[in-house]
Order: sequence, then C-alpha cells, then structure tokens
Amino acid sequence: MDYNRPTLARFAELRRGLPIVAALLFVGALAFPMWRIEVHAVQYPETTLRLQLYAYPHIAGDYAEMANLNKYIGFYYPDPVLVEPNYTPHPNAIDVPEWALGPVAFVAVGTLSLVVAIAPDTDRLVGGLRYQLVGTVAVFGVMLADIQYRLYQAGHTLDPSAPVLGVDGFTPPLWGSYEVANITSYSRFGLGAYLAGLAIFLLGVAYRYRDRPTTIGDLLRAVRGRVTGERPTAADGGE
Repeated sequence: MDYNRPTLARFAELRRGLPIVAALLFVGALAFPMWRIEVHAVQYPETTLRLQLYAYPHIAGDYAEMANLNKYIGFYYPDPVLVEPNYTPHPNAIDVPEWALGPVAFVAVGTLSLVVAIAPDTDRLVGGLRYQLVGTVAVFGVMLADIQYRLYQAGHTLDPSAPVLGVDGFTPPLWGSYEVANITSYSRFGLGAYLAGLAIFLLGVAYRYRDRPTTIGDLLRAVRGRVTGERPTAADGGE
C-alpha cells in the first residue's frame, strides 16, 4: 500500500487531475444559468421572451414580461423563502426553500472532488473516486427530481382567482416544449448545467482509470496508437 503524500507530478494522473478540473467546473457552473426557457406569445408577436434560471434564487432575461404573462393563468415564480430573489414573489407562489441551497450542493461536491484528488495513498484514492462518483450522481439526480416535482406543483396549483379561467394543470418539462393557453414555451438546459455534466463525466473518466497512473499524455498516445495500429501499454489503458 502506498502511503506517500502525492507529489505535484502525480496530479498529472487522470485519477487525480480530473477531479480537480471537475471541482473547478462545479464551482464555475454557478456563474452561468442552469436552465433556460424561450417563450412565444401572441402578446409579443415580434419578440421571443427568454428566461435564464440559476442554481440560486436569481432569474435573468425577460422575467418581468413573463411574470405579466403568467399572472393571467395564475402561474407564479417560486418563493425561495430563505433568501430574497431578484423579483418579488407572489403571495400565492409555492415555497421552494431548497432553491437557496443550490450553491451549497455545488460547492460541496466540488470540495469533495478536491479532497479525493489529494488522497494520501492509492487505496483511499480509489475508494474516494468510487464514493465521489456515486454520491455526485445521486446529489444531482435528487436535484433534478426535486426541480421536476416543483414544476409539477407550480403547474397544478394555479391561482383560482387568475383572469383566465379553465386552464388545466400542466407540468413544464426540464427539456422540451409545452403550450398553455396562447403561450408556447421551450425549455433547455443552460451552460451551467452542461458544465456540471462535463464535471460528472470527468469524474467517470477518473474512476475508469482509478487503478492506473495514466496521464493525459499516456491517453493521447494510446489514442494515437489505436489510429496507427500500435499496441498501447498498460499505463496507456491497454491490457
């Protein structure tokens, strides 16, 4: 068992270097929207309204115009409760206090990635990579499920005093299109979500090479070897 503290050179290994990159991506993702929506409405015939939602209680884009549209059917932006958002929550909006905890989750998985990367020996590095990957997937899986549930809740608790009556309950999807009254919306992930997804992918690659001191240079040589027909070494990822 190797009990030596990792030297700087060892962070060139995929199993140590990639978790560090993933940590930076997790934290950096907070600076960008996690979710974006494009809205087409007859009230704005020559304009596409756009919203960008972040991992913390902040909405950018045409959120004021969208709030004016949504009030006709009684659909409101959620109230994060624990912190003040950059808009005024409606009294009938659903409470979503966990929205304020979004940055905590990103910083936590990023910090754990750093802790795993500096594990003092190989056994703890391998075990840490396993638990980090499983835990991170679980955390973001729960977050996605919670967001989808809150969207369902908001779309099925429409304000009965809204001007437009008879609107059936609906569930805005995380990805896809939906139509309510004369409003058509398209939901997509934002750059922040893609950065988080890339970070998870890198953790998966690090776990794939958990038992080998493979570096990015080794990996590039292995790819080149496959193209040229040369047999890769064990460090490169060969047998």
